[in-house]
Amino acid sequence: MLTAASPLPRRPRRVLVAGVSGAGKTTLAGRIGTLLDIPHTELDSLFHGPNWLPRADFMSDVDRFTREPRWVTEWQYGTVRQMLAQRADTLVWLDFPVRVSMGRLIRRTVRRRLRGEELWNGNYEGPLWGVFTDRDHVVRWAWRTRNKLKKLVPGVAVKCPGLCVVRLGSPVEVEVWLGRLAGAVPDAGGVPHGEGKGGA
Repeated sequence: MLTAASPLPRRPRRVLVAGVSGAGKTTLAGRIGTLLDIPHTELDSLFHGPNWLPRADFMSDVDRFTREPRWVTEWQYGTVRQMLAQRADTLVWLDFPVRVSMGRLIRRTVRRRLRGEELWNGNYEGPLWGVFTDRDHVVRWAWRTRNKLKKLVPGVAVKCPGLCVVRLGSPVEVEVWLGRLAGAVPDAGGVPHGEGKGGA
């Protein structure tokens, strides 16, 4: 398993971002997509239909976009995790301390509710008091599953030996890794991203 300081063996083209709720999976996936000029598909937007009901086309939609040569998305939803891992070449794991991810999640949840931000397909965050009454409220669910990836990620690394797994343990390490990605990852022809074939 690689770290923020480890050189990547190749320029990522099919990228997964793993992390518990609040870690910043979608934000990082979007930044990677912009940096490497590859399409970012937000998995939540494919899964959640109106009234938070799962979309019937979710699996077929995931199957379709992951057959493309270049993409980045979040590694979540048990029904498609294995498919995603088998088709990706890189998995970036945001393995942050619980206080970081939970703090981010709580701030995000409050902000979305107070601002009335629409999420996916007409859905909105529920009332804030739902954290006390709803067992599946996002904050309570995140707390229950806060350690889930500590088993899943090492397991998928064994099952998919061709998958390059990068563990980032803090937001600072994310920035370090993105900086290295921007300037030192070779493309298919062996030329570092951002350098011309003639060199400088």
